[in-house]
Amino acid sequence: MDYQRFFSQAIDQLHAEQRYRVFANLERIAGAFPRAIWRANGQAREITVWCSNDYLGMGQHETVVRAMQEAAGRMGAGAGGTRNISGTNHPLVELEQELADLHGKEAALVFTSGFVSNEASISTIAQLLPDCLILSDELNHASMIEGVRRSKADKKVFRHNDLDHLESLLKAADPDRAKLIVFESVYSMDGDIAPIAEIADLAEKYNAMTYIDEVHAVGMYGEHGGGITEREGLAHRIDVIEGTLAKAFGVIGGYITGSAAVIDAVRSYAPGFIFTTALPPAIANAAAASIRHLKNSASEREAQQRQAQRTKDVLSAAGLPVMPSQTHIVPVHVGDPDLCKKASDHLLEQHGIYIQPINYPTVPRGTERLRITPTPLHSDQLIDGLKDALLETWEAVGIPFTERRTETVASSERIVPLVVSKSGG
Repeated sequence: MDYQRFFSQAIDQLHAEQRYRVFANLERIAGAFPRAIWRANGQAREITVWCSNDYLGMGQHETVVRAMQEAAGRMGAGAGGTRNISGTNHPLVELEQELADLHGKEAALVFTSGFVSNEASISTIAQLLPDCLILSDELNHASMIEGVRRSKADKKVFRHNDLDHLESLLKAADPDRAKLIVFESVYSMDGDIAPIAEIADLAEKYNAMTYIDEVHAVGMYGEHGGGITEREGLAHRIDVIEGTLAKAFGVIGGYITGSAAVIDAVRSYAPGFIFTTALPPAIANAAAASIRHLKNSASEREAQQRQAQRTKDVLSAAGLPVMPSQTHIVPVHVGDPDLCKKASDHLLEQHGIYIQPINYPTVPRGTERLRITPTPLHSDQLIDGLKDALLETWEAVGIPFTERRTETVASSERIVPLVVSKSGG
């Protein structure tokens, strides 16, 4: 049997569907974020990154870098084992205490990534609940979907942020049956926010547990960076809050917070936690330093939100199809996978601007887009340069512009694009 043929055919299929991913070979430049070195075809070029999940630039903050260097110099590079076998280093214990405090919960548990924290926690919680029914938002992240799948529990998928649909599913379930509602606070591809208070109301009404993914919100929202649940005063109404250390906090790792009993149960039963090496002390020390800084400093959040809004305003005024977003995510609609990839390549090669194309299956067909994530360190000058580069790229690649109309918004005249997607949405 020609085994290699099957793998080649699988890759050929991705090319045919215009879904094949190409990784950009980048070197972030310490102290110069969002600048990076792009290496391709034996050459190196300095570029600007516009799609990083290091939302606040904390991955290069001097306090975070210094904490990592200090811990590595004092304790070495690796953790030396799983959490159960010599890997529970003191900075990791302190990190979990910081996370529990951040969300106002009794305890926290750190995993090696946000994907693992969702997969391991959702599957374990559902397995430990008798005859559990999981109710999952249709736009939940792949890690949450995998956690639901691995639990082998019955599941019902409710339409995105549709409270009526969610309630109809809850109402149809046995009142005495264990139920777990899993959803996100910020949905990263569209930048919209879940109706958290209303979901919590339904959970209380129908006696369900709640599990929220705050990975795109922790560090970003709330007085101390506790996410949308902190901003809206709802953290105490959510049973499990999951987050990441790899986005706004600028390091790596995932975590859950909740009651001492829930955290201890996941710690004791989840294979994805038990059978993997712990985060190294340098990583844990850096993450804890980032969390402490953002608990006490709002300047990064305020600057990021200001620059994100300015990016939306500037691009929209230029007639570029900025999709509606309630958050720091700035999606620009393309609607065609080939054009999306061509636009991304053109921006990088001709303008030194890196924005990764977002195609199916990450987003539905016909909604392909460039997902832009402005940070506090993207200056007004960089935003204006991005606008000019996108306009030239739209012309060069042949992407249709939106129609434009002038209307009054907040007592000022602005150009507002009319976005018409190929899917009719």
